[in-house]
Amino acid sequence: MENQDSDKLAETSPSTINNMEQQTDQQETDPENNSLHQPLLKRNRTLSSSPLALIGTKVSYIESLDYEINENDLFKHDWRTRSQAQVLQYVFLKWLFAFLVGLLTGVIATLINLAVENIAGYKLLAVVNYIDQKRYMMGFVFMTGVNFMLTLSATLLCVFFAPTAAGPGIPEIKAYLNGVDTPNMYGATTMFVKIVGSIGAVAAGLDLGKEGPLVHIGACIASLIGQGGPDNYRIKWKWMRYFNNDRDRRDLITCGASSGVCAAFRAPVGGVLFALEEVATWWRSALLWRTFFSTAVVVVVLRAFMEYCKSGDCGLFGQGGLIMFDVSNDSVKYHVVDLIPVTVIGIIGGVLGSLYNYLLHKVLRLYNLINEKGKLAKILLSLAVSLFTSACLYGLPFLASCTPCDPSMVDSECPTTGRMGNFKQFNCPKGHYNDLATLLLTTNDDAVRNIFSTNTPSEYTIFSLVIFFVLYCILGLFTFGIAVPSGLFLPIILMGSAYGRMLGMAMSSYTTIDQGLFAVLGAASLMAGSMRMTVSLCVIFLELTNNLLLLPITMLVLLISKSVGDCFNPSIYEIILDLKGLPFLEAHPEPWMRNINVGELADIKPPVVTLSGIEKVGRIVDVLRNTTHNAFVVVDNVLVPGAGQVSEVHGLVLRAHLLLVLKKKWFLQERRRTEEWEVREKFTWVDVAERWGTIEEVAVTKEEMEMYVDLHPITNTTPYTVVETMSVAKALVQFRQVGLRHMLVLPKYNGAGVPPVVGILTRQDLRSHNILTAFPHLEKSYASKKER
Repeated sequence: MENQDSDKLAETSPSTINNMEQQTDQQETDPENNSLHQPLLKRNRTLSSSPLALIGTKVSYIESLDYEINENDLFKHDWRTRSQAQVLQYVFLKWLFAFLVGLLTGVIATLINLAVENIAGYKLLAVVNYIDQKRYMMGFVFMTGVNFMLTLSATLLCVFFAPTAAGPGIPEIKAYLNGVDTPNMYGATTMFVKIVGSIGAVAAGLDLGKEGPLVHIGACIASLIGQGGPDNYRIKWKWMRYFNNDRDRRDLITCGASSGVCAAFRAPVGGVLFALEEVATWWRSALLWRTFFSTAVVVVVLRAFMEYCKSGDCGLFGQGGLIMFDVSNDSVKYHVVDLIPVTVIGIIGGVLGSLYNYLLHKVLRLYNLINEKGKLAKILLSLAVSLFTSACLYGLPFLASCTPCDPSMVDSECPTTGRMGNFKQFNCPKGHYNDLATLLLTTNDDAVRNIFSTNTPSEYTIFSLVIFFVLYCILGLFTFGIAVPSGLFLPIILMGSAYGRMLGMAMSSYTTIDQGLFAVLGAASLMAGSMRMTVSLCVIFLELTNNLLLLPITMLVLLISKSVGDCFNPSIYEIILDLKGLPFLEAHPEPWMRNINVGELADIKPPVVTLSGIEKVGRIVDVLRNTTHNAFVVVDNVLVPGAGQVSEVHGLVLRAHLLLVLKKKWFLQERRRTEEWEVREKFTWVDVAERWGTIEEVAVTKEEMEMYVDLHPITNTTPYTVVETMSVAKALVQFRQVGLRHMLVLPKYNGAGVPPVVGILTRQDLRSHNILTAFPHLEKSYASKKER
């Protein structure tokens, strides 16, 4: 049902989310609709939340994930009866799945690189051939037409078949690992469109990379392996039941994300650290080992394919080694005085990175307005960007003047007439090269190699670098956000390397650091200034460039850039998460959260819907039909000597488990507790792990409505609880670190007339924006204290 709802919303524009939210809010305030005990008087303060978010380019209903272990009687029995062989089988399968994730990610990444290099390579060879024949207009028409068709194919796939495949996918993966379910994000169709779409978009010369899509593809592979294949063709072998839960799927997707980064940059350690620093919310040592194992498999696969392709059996793919942008041939020498330009480049990276985030935020909002016009608007927007990009890449090199080759170079080195090379002849006479064509009339990967080139101090002019920098700033802003798979890493590297090389040229008389290394530092500084990563970026750049001597100054640049960027705005992925409406919980609570406790949050929510340990079927059906809650508190009335009847919290029962009981029709004629054998006879632990649709799919007769259900065997008797006096700051830290979906708030004092539970908090209740909506004075009071 959830997928059907999502499909109906596929064409909903992001700007209409507000209208849907208003309708949702009206439903929540209707006493006949959402809560059984909703007061008739309208509350002045409520914790607002929306079940809608933008996944890719598709508006979908979202839910939280159940990362908490549900310790009911069935789970405990299954855990007790597991043999040593079953435990070893479970551990073996975890490592086997990690191996398969790395293997398949490496194979698919190789196929993507092979396709991109061949399509883009043969396209560029044809364009160069036209230029050699002085048929410049024909070359422009051919290049523009091929790029147009490639972009059109990628856009049509995303718009009509898998809207969730558009964009990088990394923000949605971050949200999933944080505990937010992102529907239709990891399906087989999404993965196929991501693969084919990224090949088309990158080969079309658009200013985007395949790094973000590869991270998403790795996550899709992991999810499909964990659930036994696509939904319609799922393998239901007995041993697959171990992974039919959100916790193990989370670990697999973490392995997939790290494998994707490794495949994109050929950086195994950087991939692990990227998952640890950027995407994963929950981490442990066993997960570290498995992600490292997955990335090691990816590198072995990539290396094996590269060795095979060096024989020439892969067309134009296979040139070069495992290191993407090797600058190890330059011996790095720097002194104390070199810290000045290094510091300057770090500050510039932080300022420009935060400025890029700010401008991209505005552009994405503008694109939302365009996309609300429908599918045709999305297609036309992508094609317009493609035409503009092709015109700039082909036409701007004509503005640059020809530069004579260095006499010390052999004719094969300068000028070059093929698709690759560092001194492209383009329209220049023999013995001359066009430096701007070297950067523009090539693939993005080769452009990075060319601008990172060392021991070439006079290769590029300031004029060409300024044009290159301005062009890629414009393309970097307006290409990201169109309806194609896209990554942010490579555009930022291109922009950063341009101003880094320019700074190196300006400081050439004051420093001994090579201009190519300044380009590397510029790329690192802009990535840190925009994405706010440090450790993982440092290792990725070391593995990209193969120059360990860069480590000290790279660390300094990254730290300065991140610190400067943090002074202005959040990271680019946090901005995208907020734009998409994904309820991501940050690692650090706001300072004002110390001034409010969880009891105050629970007070402004509707009263808790409770169920008895032995409940009537009619009551359960009524609760499920009239509320949207995912869990309900189970309360027992216990006779305590000297105190009489006392209400006691037995635990928390999930909506899915209540639906399971109704579908299996596990009803009792009289009000009684069931025996353990009765439960095991009707249910298995595998049944409890499944999700069982909606209440509308359940048929209950009038006679069954009067029967009873014993909820004790399916109730989680050990839910995480907090006392009502705990601060929201502490509760948020616990909620996020443990990976909860529900947190029970209990009263500080127990006694007659005191309810056994004060309320239930979810992630929406702990988001700072929602809290400030209900308590606007909190931030103002904290700000006034700081001013004093």
